[in-house]
Amino acid sequence: MIRSVRAFNPGVMEKKAMRYRIPTQATVLTACLVLVAAFAPGQQGRPAVTSRARHVDQERLWATLQKLSEFGKNPEGGVSRVGFTEADLAGRAYVMGLMRETGLTVRVDAAGNIFGWRDGTENLPVLLFGSHTDSVPHGGNFDGDVGSLGAIEAIRALNEAQMKTRHPLEVVIWTNEEGGRFYSGLFGSSAAAGILPANISERTDDSGAKLSDWLTRMGGDATRMARARIPPGTVAGYLELHIEQGARLDEAKVPIGVVQGIVGISLRTCTAAGFANHAGTTPMARRKDALAAASRAVLAVREEVRAEPGQQVGTVGWMKIEPGASNVIPGRVSFPVELRDLDPEKIEGIAARVLQRFEVIGREENVQITCSKADLHLPALTTPEFREAIRASAREAGLATMDLPSGAGHDAQNVARFAPMGMIFVPSRGGISHAPAEYSSPEQVADGAEILYRTLLRLDEMK
Repeated sequence: MIRSVRAFNPGVMEKKAMRYRIPTQATVLTACLVLVAAFAPGQQGRPAVTSRARHVDQERLWATLQKLSEFGKNPEGGVSRVGFTEADLAGRAYVMGLMRETGLTVRVDAAGNIFGWRDGTENLPVLLFGSHTDSVPHGGNFDGDVGSLGAIEAIRALNEAQMKTRHPLEVVIWTNEEGGRFYSGLFGSSAAAGILPANISERTDDSGAKLSDWLTRMGGDATRMARARIPPGTVAGYLELHIEQGARLDEAKVPIGVVQGIVGISLRTCTAAGFANHAGTTPMARRKDALAAASRAVLAVREEVRAEPGQQVGTVGWMKIEPGASNVIPGRVSFPVELRDLDPEKIEGIAARVLQRFEVIGREENVQITCSKADLHLPALTTPEFREAIRASAREAGLATMDLPSGAGHDAQNVARFAPMGMIFVPSRGGISHAPAEYSSPEQVADGAEILYRTLLRLDEMK
């Protein structure tokens, strides 16, 4: 149960009645119920929260989202606030200002991760929660931002309720989650998990810009990256609020998603090696067409992924065709094969069938298809107690939930290496994300922040 709540205040109740258009009689009745519950047996004189009462300020949260969207704003809508860019620096400065206004003690670690600390009443490991504020090029205004600003809003709600927590609380804004420059993604949380490459400080981008220089500008230090590692046991748990980036919640009209886990990803680079020859003089029966074989291979991936029930997905995202001339039979084609699912055994089984199909296609097309060893990111399952805390918080708030996996990667999957973790999803209109049309409504965003707030309090009570 939540430990304590706002004290009853008639003026506040009247304002909320106007905001949510609740009749005054209902407001008075609710107030009476709060007062009765305050002295109910077993409550030790502490007032209990009415189930649908809201603690976060929807209008204030939405205003901060709109303000953040100005940094890196695109003419067509959305943002290009790519990590390690001027727009990213501006967005980070804005968020750090919000943290300080909220009374948080702000620090930046060696990897550029931003942390905002709030004291607890007991000497306990910290409860960590947050997300990221960088975007993909030509991305939207909600991916990462909802969880980051929702975390700050949860702190504001705690302050306004004059509520203390047993655990210290810390809001985190992870660096370069999207992987815009210097690294493939999840940069800051990879540093926290201690899994960044050893030579990361030496990296440069295509223009020659140095990662070390950008980290210095962000308040980090590439030469001391090891100091960003968070040892297991120092974090009691991690929560991340995020937009779904898919269509399941939106289509089902369910406001809250309880994330079961973040899918594992198996990635191979494959090559079809044939023989490049003149397109006009080589008969069809004598060709070793690498592109024809690769095309069949792409369809084989789709067929094998679809061959069994489940939520697994498979993707071939690009092809490199050589020599790439209209009058030359393709002699070499490279392409990736990416498979995702929560079950690593299912990923392995599908991959085995795909590779068998590739052997058959190669023989039939007189082309050799080879694939590299899989680059495998294991699934990161959420902690069962955290999932139940999210569900219980949603029930208390009168919001329906749906259990679902995350098909996208998140910083939470790295945090799972050193702490228990859970994730809360809110709907994405039409399932659109990483695009200017990405959208979640003010009500949906506020619902997510409210469940984050309530879940934090539930976790704070756990031993």
